[in-house]
Amino acid sequence: MAIFEISNGEVTASVDSHGAELKSLRITGSRTEYMWRGDPGYWGRTSPVLFPFIGMLKNGGYRFQGKTYKMMKHGFARDMEFKLVSHEASEVWFVLDADERTKEIYPFDFKLETGYRLDGKKVKVLWRVENFSEETVYFSIGGHPAFHCPIRQGERRQDYYLDFGRKDCIRCTSIGWDGLVGSRHVVLELENGRLPVRDELFERDAMVMEDGQVQRISLLTPDKKPYVTVSFQAPVAAVWTPAGIQAPFVCIEPWYGLCDSADFEGGLEERKWVNAVEPGKRFAEDYVIEVNGV
Repeated sequence: MAIFEISNGEVTASVDSHGAELKSLRITGSRTEYMWRGDPGYWGRTSPVLFPFIGMLKNGGYRFQGKTYKMMKHGFARDMEFKLVSHEASEVWFVLDADERTKEIYPFDFKLETGYRLDGKKVKVLWRVENFSEETVYFSIGGHPAFHCPIRQGERRQDYYLDFGRKDCIRCTSIGWDGLVGSRHVVLELENGRLPVRDELFERDAMVMEDGQVQRISLLTPDKKPYVTVSFQAPVAAVWTPAGIQAPFVCIEPWYGLCDSADFEGGLEERKWVNAVEPGKRFAEDYVIEVNGV
């Protein structure tokens, strides 16, 4: 486990080799920290990489080629040590290779590379998944970055706003108490594209938006100025904070995948939004975090 810092003169970021997790993001010269501090009294992580699954699996596992495998929520990558590949002034890369431990619960020969590249006041989070197996690799991958909310002392989270980059409404997929997708959907009307960050949004876990409804989500201060914007091309996006405890952070999560539905009975290759990479091929996607001074 080691922390690696990158900077381009405008922003400075720190990444932990454990989980290849972004731990800090600041405007250079400012004391304001945008990333959640990982206080275990609320939630002990900051920006885990979700791989090779997102969310809960029905019955705590999955089936592939006639065999059942157990799997923890959000997969195993967030709890594993990545190897440093390269460390330059404004860019850093890590790799996680399949080994005997991973193959016991995920029977594929893969390589997962995670990179962080600075550009202006933006950090691009990059993923590459390469298949060294003789069969198709099926997986999900997602980001789970958490940002301070409120970002300024003396303010309240419920006075902040989410901006979804669209003006009308969003359709949210329901998540049950068991962590699985339910059959109910909720349509939320937006006011000029915004919603207040209120506890009732998260009463049943994360707000989950499918079908590429949104490609940009911002956190806004009480005066409606964006201080963090997450941009992506992912088919699924989620917003989460623990309900009922006034946790001082909000997660904005681009997902290439989704937890199982309560009535799902299929195999690994039939999971909704699953990614498939043929032997010798590679998956490559990214998302971008942009910060503004407060």
